[in-house]
Amino acid sequence: MQAFFRYLRRAALVFVLLVLVVQLWFFCCVVWWKFVNPNTTRFMEIRLSQMREKNPKAQLQHAWVPYEKISSQMKRAAVAAEDTRFTQHFGVDWEAIEKARERNDKRGRVTHGGSTITQQLAKNLFLNSQRSYIRKGQELIITWMIEAVMSKRRILEIYLNVVEIGNGVYGVESGSRYYFGVSASQLDTGQAARLAAMLPAPRYFDRNRGSESLDRRAEVVLVRMNQVAIPK
Repeated sequence: MQAFFRYLRRAALVFVLLVLVVQLWFFCCVVWWKFVNPNTTRFMEIRLSQMREKNPKAQLQHAWVPYEKISSQMKRAAVAAEDTRFTQHFGVDWEAIEKARERNDKRGRVTHGGSTITQQLAKNLFLNSQRSYIRKGQELIITWMIEAVMSKRRILEIYLNVVEIGNGVYGVESGSRYYFGVSASQLDTGQAARLAAMLPAPRYFDRNRGSESLDRRAEVVLVRMNQVAIPK
């Protein structure tokens, strides 16, 4: 029996060490990406793999642009659509989570998540879309790493450059050219609001660009845009 418990203790120690190594790897990546632009993300890799199951030659549309070459309207629209208190919290907006829970309870189903831009970035960079308590816990840990290491400006810059905006389309530069034929620096208020309105379900709205729900979402984003703060 004593040998069995020694084995359990050793197994537990090995497990803890593995978890710490994984967290250290995540942290090193976050520090690296504070200075170096990521060429891809976990979400992008997963999507490309899915696309190549149907077409082995499939490619993602993705182009990086620096923060200053993204229109201020697009920055405001993204914050207005996804995280109105972006500049005020440390990665997690507990107030938004509580409001989302109340809305979901009223509707009897999950329609709002309350995730911040930083949480979405953590998930996009490292994780997947599967829902589990373990994945959510890991997402929170990475979120706090990102907030501790990066400025809000850098967080928003990476997010806008890697977020999915259409079927195989990633980043606002590719999204701007894909939908409107202009660069991200040339987006006007209406175009920016429409792109931001697509973020929760980009593939669906890519197929349904004239849907009433997209129109309504874009109108809400337009109203909120002048009420939010963005990093300079």
